[in-house]
Parts: sequence; C-alpha cells; structure tokens
Amino acid sequence: MLMLLALSIAVVSGAAEKTPPLPKDLPPYGPLAPFHAPKAEIKKLANGLTLWLVPRPGFPKVALVIAVRGGLASDPAARPGLSNLLVDTIDQGTRTRSAKQIAEELQAAGGDLTGVPAADYLLFATDVLASKAHAALTVLADIVQSATFPADEVALAKRNAADTLRANEASPAFLARRALAKEIFGSHPYSLISPTQASITATLPEDLRREFARRFRPDQTVLIAVGDFDSDAFVRTVENLLGAWKAPALPAASLPPKPLATSPHGVYLVGRPGSVQTTFMFGTFGPLRGAQDYAATQVANAIYGGMFGSRLILNIREDKGYTYSPGASIQTYREAGVMVTRADVRNAVTGASLNEIEYELNRMATTSPSEDEMTHAKRYLVGIQGFLFQSQGSVSRQLAAIWAMGLPSEELGLEGERLQKVTAADADQAARKYFPASRQTIVAVGEEKVVREQLAPFELAIHTTSH
Repeated sequence: MLMLLALSIAVVSGAAEKTPPLPKDLPPYGPLAPFHAPKAEIKKLANGLTLWLVPRPGFPKVALVIAVRGGLASDPAARPGLSNLLVDTIDQGTRTRSAKQIAEELQAAGGDLTGVPAADYLLFATDVLASKAHAALTVLADIVQSATFPADEVALAKRNAADTLRANEASPAFLARRALAKEIFGSHPYSLISPTQASITATLPEDLRREFARRFRPDQTVLIAVGDFDSDAFVRTVENLLGAWKAPALPAASLPPKPLATSPHGVYLVGRPGSVQTTFMFGTFGPLRGAQDYAATQVANAIYGGMFGSRLILNIREDKGYTYSPGASIQTYREAGVMVTRADVRNAVTGASLNEIEYELNRMATTSPSEDEMTHAKRYLVGIQGFLFQSQGSVSRQLAAIWAMGLPSEELGLEGERLQKVTAADADQAARKYFPASRQTIVAVGEEKVVREQLAPFELAIHTTSH
C-alpha cells in the first residue's frame, strides 16, 4: 500500500512538473517599445544647488528627493557606518523644530521622511500631496540647513542602531554581503556596508554635527522633484527657502577613488554553527552604469540569473530543487560595478550547488544565448523599467542615483533604448568578459564542517573569515 502511494505521488509530482504547451494560435509578440522616461529640467541656483525637475501634471502628488554627495564610502576611517547614524538623526531636531514637529508637519503634507545611506551619497525622500509641496519643502529646507542632533535623540538612535546591527548579524544574507564586500574591495572604502558596535558606541553628537557641516552644502547637493507642480513657481519657492544656504569653508567630503578590479578567486567561509543551510554569494567586478557594455551585461545577467526563467533558476530551483530563490544582480557604484550571484541551499547539496552555479557561469561565458532567451531578457528588462517609472518616487530615486554617479539626467531615458539594441553578439562579449567562474570571489556562510567537506572535491582555497 505504501509503495503504491509513493508511486502515485511520484506520478502526480512528475506530471505537475511538466510545463503544458502553449496554444498554437497565440499571436506573435508585438514590437518592443521602451518606456520613455520623462525629461528633467535642469536648474542651478547661484549658491551651487542643483535642481532636477520633472513636472508630471495629473496625479496630485509630488515626490521630493534631496541627495548629498558623500555616503558610507566617505565616512571617517575611525567611524565606519557613521552615515547610518547621520541619516537616522538628521530629522530629530533643528534650530526651530523638534523631532515631533518635523514628523507632524510632514505627515500633515501627506508624507514622511525616508533616509538611505548609499555608498556614494545620502538620500532623503518624501512623497506629499501636490497642494502641500510648499509645506514639505519648508521642512526639508530647515533640516538640511540647520539640523542640531540633540544628545537625547542621538543616544536613542545609537541604541536602536546597536540593536539593528545585532539583528543583522543573525542574518546569513547580511553576513554574506558584508564578507563579500570586504573580500572584493579589500581596504577600499566600498568595503564598508554597515557600522560596527565600536563605531556606534564611540560616535557622539558633535561627531554628527561636524560631519553634517562638512557634507551638507548646496554645491554638493541635488534637489529632485517629480510630480504635479509648476516649474517656475517651484524654482521661486526653492530660491526663497534655500537660496541663502552657503557652502562652508570646510573642504567637501572626499569621494572614493576607483578600486583595483582584481577580486580574489577562492572561498571565504563565515562559520555559522548549527546552520541547516549554506548561503552562497558569488561576486566579481562588472561594468560601470554608464559603460558602453552595461546594457549588454544587463541582458546577459538576466539570461544567466537575473529573471525568473533564467538559466540558473531553471537549473538549481526548478530542475534540481536545491534552493527556493536564487538570483543574480548588478550592483553599481560611482567608481565600480559588481556582479553578484546569491543562493541559500540545503547543507546536503552545498557542493552540488556550487558545481551548478559555476557550470552556469561558465556556460554563460561559452554558450551563446538563444533568440528566445534574448527576446525574454530584453522584454523583461524594458518592462521592469517601464513599471518602475510609473512611480514618481521611483523616478526621483533613480535620478538621484544617476546624479550621484556623475551621469547626465538623460541617461535614465537612454537605458531602455540601449537595451533594445543589444544583440546576441553583444551579450556574448559581455558574458565572456564578466562571467567566467574563475573570476568569482565566493562567500559561504554556514556550518564550517559541512562547507569544508562538501567543497573539498573542488580543491578551492577555503579561507575562514570573521567579516
């Protein structure tokens, strides 16, 4: 009876795994039309403040973003992750407003303030009602010119930051990201992705005030607005609120240099006693966002592991069942691009998963994509772009990233056009350049004994790291 039941389950399971054929009379794909990103109007105030304005009449909201050059990679060497505390405390009081007043005024305008410490810049964003944009701008202008970092609010933020770091360090994904950044970038500032408990403890309100005075200056700042507003009236408002903002005599925050693009090949093991799975993160240097081969690399990466239906996902998720959610992405910085593969796999298939990931990397570097793969990848990438650009907030944040990388605002609209023009030969060339497994730095987070035993047949150097 048990054997019959097992056989029945196997038959049903096998039948469920078969993909039903598509109807034969489906119409062909229509022409691929990229989403044309709205053009930004570029303005500059006399004090050096840059404005990127994208009027979008109709929907009565406005997305506002302020981005400041100098992020995690510009933190003082003795205070790694200071940017996190700077972002968390900048809205906790100004010379004229308390933390409560700031929150209440932004909420009355229909939004709240979100801060993001990126590697190259600090970003502050809010989405508000169009009729309340002036009120929101008034609060934002007050924050970026006169934040005070009250001691009691800084103390609370430090406790929260310490708790957040402890929680993050219980996550294998965080441990893998931190280790990969350290191994790829070495001593370069991009190697730091978070604070340490020591830096959190040592940071004082005066450190934040000093760093605020150094970084927050109009000649290193962009204000981006996307939504329902009149450009001329908006510029007049900004001039009234921020025109008197002056750059200090202090030198601006230094931006990181280009790192040495030589990621070490080997396995870096972060021990996690008792772990029932291994978290893999592969990384290697890729193209800058503005590079000539960036679009081709996006297409190659989508075919490899960057979209559902990619080679990697069909292999280790759909076919073999080693993992639930593998994937691949391209991370971009002002001075670097990094190709990342990630997968959480069962202990028992740690070695087999490494083998298949390396197989797919090498297959990407040696096997040309099919016409169907190219079609799906380009449609996916252009479709995702169009979907994201429907959101005013998404457009404003993408423009901030473009600005921080030193690229023109037109870059956002050109990316979709470039994706359409990528040929199989272009994707081939990018794959040969960036995807060979021999270029990969591999981080494995898991039970040390399991990882070492499972990876022993590969004869890769395995380095224990505590990063």
